[in-house]
Amino acid sequence: MAGKIATRGAYGKALVELAERYPELVVLDADLAKATMTKDFAAAYPERFFDCGIAECNMVGIAAGMATAGLKPFANTFAIFAAGRAYEQVRNSVCYPHLNVKVVGSHGGISVGEDGATHQCTEDLALMRQIPGMVVVNPCDGNEMTQAVEALLNYDGPAYLRLGRPAVETFTDELEGYKFELGKGVTIAEGTDVTVAATGMMVNMARKARELLAAEGISVRVLDIHTIKPLDEELILKAARETGAIVTSEEASVLGGLGGAVAELVSAKCPVPVVRHGVEDTFGRSGTANAVLEYFGLTPERLAEKVREAVALKK
Repeated sequence: MAGKIATRGAYGKALVELAERYPELVVLDADLAKATMTKDFAAAYPERFFDCGIAECNMVGIAAGMATAGLKPFANTFAIFAAGRAYEQVRNSVCYPHLNVKVVGSHGGISVGEDGATHQCTEDLALMRQIPGMVVVNPCDGNEMTQAVEALLNYDGPAYLRLGRPAVETFTDELEGYKFELGKGVTIAEGTDVTVAATGMMVNMARKARELLAAEGISVRVLDIHTIKPLDEELILKAARETGAIVTSEEASVLGGLGGAVAELVSAKCPVPVVRHGVEDTFGRSGTANAVLEYFGLTPERLAEKVREAVALKK
């Protein structure tokens, strides 16, 4: 899978490719099939596609009912509606009875761009992570997304899958020995001075920040934490012990998401400096994806600054 593709695009393709092998797969959408990229599944398998209209809470309830009948429903809408508007239904109708429903939040984070602050959901990772029994997955590129979809089809239980709007570079397919496994992070690059634990599009940003810092003699380990819950505690604690400082990076709020998860773990089991990089305690802004990412400092350059802060704290 060379070049660039949005994780939502890879997700849509994966649904169609996997449908024949997984006849229990059904797809629900809330009048956003063209945006969530479930439209191709709808065209190929109309009898297994259900447009629930602009009624996200109802959609989640329908998905829960389907799960009790042995189906494998993927319920799709924008992240702000999946994690926000339908939170109570996700919590009580899906997670409380631990049903096999995959809640899919497309257009997550601030890279939604022109849709503005009302639709730029930075709270979803924290909200979904809070719910008991919920798995939270945020793939970094198209290849990882494709593998994540199949892994979730084989996982029996509730999960939240985050999709991104803009096209992003595909690189995991070129990593030697790369394998996607729920709950297991991936070491993208080794390093000895500091670790960057990133998720989603920020994994590639971390790779670029690593190159910038290498020129300064700072050796950065990069971890791809595609599964925020359950967190790969073993991998993160190993990094804490061996590098002595961690920077988390996410296209989400620094409150409660990956940064919160890593800080909680490290403070309890291997105290080292943890610096969180992401959206601060604020709402988004309207603009192009690149302009908004730049405005909020979700760039390799700003991430490199955070890494320098973490290295300084070691001293």
